[in-house]
Amino acid sequence: MKKLLFFSVFIAGVFSMKSQSYIGNYHDNYAGVQSVLFNPSSIVDSRFKTDINIFSVSASVGNDLFGVNVFDAYDSNYNFINDANLTPTANNNLTSNVDIMGPSVMFNIAPKHAMAIYTRSRTFANIIDLNGDLVEDLNNDVNLNNSFSLSSGNANGVANSWGEIGLSYAAVLLDNKQHFLKGGLTLKYLKGVLNSYVDVENIKILYNEDENNLENSTISTIGTVVYGGSQDFQEDYDMTNFNANSNGFGMDLGFTYEWRSDYEKYDVSNAKPNDNNFKSENKYKLRFGIAVTDIGSMTYKEAEQETFNVNGTISQDDFNATSNIYDLLSSYYTIISTTNTIKAQLPTALHADVDWNVYNKFYLNLNGDLGLIDNTTVNGNSIANSISLTPRYETRIFSFFLPMSWMQYSGYQLGSGLRFGGFFIGSGSIITNLISNDSKAANFFIGGHIPIYHKKIKDDDNDGVLNKNDECPAIAGPIENKGCPWPDTDGDTVVDKEDACVNVVGPVENKGCPWADTDGDTVPDKDDECIDVAGPVENKGCPWKDTDGDTVLDKDDACVDVPGPVENNGCPVLDADKDGIPDLSDACPLVFGPAENFGCPYLTKETMEKVRVEARSVFFESVKATLDAAQYDQTSERLDAIKQILKDYPTAKWSINGYTDNTGSKKLNQKLSEERAKVVMDALISRGINPANLTYKGWGDTNPVATNKTAQGRAENRRTEIDYVGGIPGVDVPK
Repeated sequence: MKKLLFFSVFIAGVFSMKSQSYIGNYHDNYAGVQSVLFNPSSIVDSRFKTDINIFSVSASVGNDLFGVNVFDAYDSNYNFINDANLTPTANNNLTSNVDIMGPSVMFNIAPKHAMAIYTRSRTFANIIDLNGDLVEDLNNDVNLNNSFSLSSGNANGVANSWGEIGLSYAAVLLDNKQHFLKGGLTLKYLKGVLNSYVDVENIKILYNEDENNLENSTISTIGTVVYGGSQDFQEDYDMTNFNANSNGFGMDLGFTYEWRSDYEKYDVSNAKPNDNNFKSENKYKLRFGIAVTDIGSMTYKEAEQETFNVNGTISQDDFNATSNIYDLLSSYYTIISTTNTIKAQLPTALHADVDWNVYNKFYLNLNGDLGLIDNTTVNGNSIANSISLTPRYETRIFSFFLPMSWMQYSGYQLGSGLRFGGFFIGSGSIITNLISNDSKAANFFIGGHIPIYHKKIKDDDNDGVLNKNDECPAIAGPIENKGCPWPDTDGDTVVDKEDACVNVVGPVENKGCPWADTDGDTVPDKDDECIDVAGPVENKGCPWKDTDGDTVLDKDDACVDVPGPVENNGCPVLDADKDGIPDLSDACPLVFGPAENFGCPYLTKETMEKVRVEARSVFFESVKATLDAAQYDQTSERLDAIKQILKDYPTAKWSINGYTDNTGSKKLNQKLSEERAKVVMDALISRGINPANLTYKGWGDTNPVATNKTAQGRAENRRTEIDYVGGIPGVDVPK
């Protein structure tokens, strides 16, 4: 049983490593020739003109059975079986990958074409569906002094080591400014070093103790074992020697799409093809990559595969007499079939990633790896599926990244890495390893290469003409003029090469020439409706019309068809009252009057007396400033008559005087007389008399015109009178 334990521990200890390499680094835009291993399309439109890999190595460890403290595991006395934290199940899994890249080179063969030649040494191993419970039982030192039974279930393991030489070609398939697509292909020749595998089907073990003699105890087994490979594990073998009779071919295929949202920044219209690529700069906002790698297999011609039927029983003594597993199988069990040529399947895988340029030099990468080989395939390597999210800071000289990954079998991992120039180092699990006592994965990579960068393109004035081709590198100018601005001698914004009048300012619409102006009225002929006659701009270059010939232009003439003076807006002078004084100057345009009285009639004593008479006929209620209701109609007629007289004398000034009878006190009568005078004044103003021509005054019960001893007399004394007080030249105020 210890031999079975040894075999299990050997496989787990040597090859219990996860399959992905260079986690976080190979998505860097400055990964150079190393990126061809994961997507051959990456080498075209690279940041490097040429890149030479000196040496790089990636080694990793991962499984779902053993959990360790990394610091403890470095102890030379550390024993995985005894000291590790075991998580046994009926289907534990272990995978492995050691990847060494030797001298390799990538180079451009044309602006949109690139090639790479690389050398590589790889070791892959898998153990699938290992019965972890069996391992634990063996770890617990099965007591051979007692009978017991064990079951291994169905398990298979494979170890494969080979070298490869790859030739890669990549080309730009689409360059539509905003959309950029490239594809690549790698063909590789494979040379085998070592191949070994075992497939266990339904193995069950029963140990029957002989208490009298342990050597006679029996071991009964059932099941089938397929055992094969290019060499015997138990023999000393130089794994650096290539097997001359083992070879194969492989292929990688990949595509990369870039969305270049700021493509205008990288469009230099006069650049030559070798210049117009801006390969020294990142041009994408989003990058999508997809690739299938390791399509193919290797054939080992001088190898051996044997299938054993292990149904049978042997003694403890027989078991102890064998030195290794193969001796045990070949000595005591039946060989069902044998073959001398075996095929090892490469770990074909699908890789997909999205790289987002978040801002400036900060990136976020999402990557997924999917194994395309069934992990139960006999002698077929397969990768562990994984997904990684990696924030990255990237410059030409320096990169720093923090990969966060989930790995099939080994779970979540957090790592870190950096690149400085051509040197890079990192780990996809280092942070997890430092903080966890139950690490189920560990990986590490380091390498160095010699980068030869593309020259940076310079266009200081941003005119689309590169400095090396620009005769005016500090001043923007068109390509046709070698990057210099076109001259404009007359400064009219029309450059001389397009200016039909180089020395005279003119508009762009007239090819830099001034517009013609035949009549010299400042209205260009193109806009002038009267080219030969001067006219104002407002009338489209035509003179204004004067239809009636009165020198008043039609636009200002209120009477277009009838002559009239300017002062009357081109209309004839009117004299409505026919007094020889134009209405324009007539103070009384509707009343005949002499010129010396401003067209108004003379104010006679008869007229003034008539005004007084009419005013006296305006009667008020007793002790009130209210018009007598009983005589309202008569009073209204009197007010209208007064209005008519006053309107004939628009310049005359009039005083309205109010009176009362002797009823009441002097003070009351004085106030009442004033109010009555104002009522009459307001009535005349409401009828259109100019307020400026009217004043009012109260006289109380003075100046009666009748006796106050009778009602009739008192009614006559409650009156108003209107007196002329001036305003008409030559008319005296009555004494």
